[in-house]
Amino acid sequence: MTATFWQKVDKTGRNLAPFAVTVMMVLVGMIPVPVPGYAPVAPNLTLVSVYYWTIHRPDLMRPGVAFLIGLLQDFLVGGPLGVNALLLVVAQWAVLNQRRVFLASTFALLWFGFTLVMAGAVLLQWLAFSVLDAAALSILPALFQGLLTVAVFPAVGWLLIRVHRAFLNG
Repeated sequence: MTATFWQKVDKTGRNLAPFAVTVMMVLVGMIPVPVPGYAPVAPNLTLVSVYYWTIHRPDLMRPGVAFLIGLLQDFLVGGPLGVNALLLVVAQWAVLNQRRVFLASTFALLWFGFTLVMAGAVLLQWLAFSVLDAAALSILPALFQGLLTVAVFPAVGWLLIRVHRAFLNG
């Protein structure tokens, strides 16, 4: 009976890995970097994580989980509540609808797919902030954030693959 209890605890802990790693990405994305003008264009590591886990473990990265992580990110960065939550849920929905295509893809196609998701995220983020500000804001910060996020995707993806293999393939 004790072994069964500990096996359940182990399984629960392992199943929390996508959530925990994505929350960690939120926190890592908030680390201040002493580069002028970096904060508005910091890579969206959270979106990379949601993209990865939605493709590889959609049972552990559900829309409600993405929504809660987005709300947490909104709360921690001090932005309008719901913008990142909306962004992550829409991205999660788009990726989930094309999951079979992504699963059968090479890394280059996964990266290209992420580029398309990030392009949609850039437009959605810009639109949301423009509507909330009641003015057409410059799209450049969102565009540069998108480009930087696409550029760091291979490194973050490699890290997520390592976490996936270490915690969820055993």
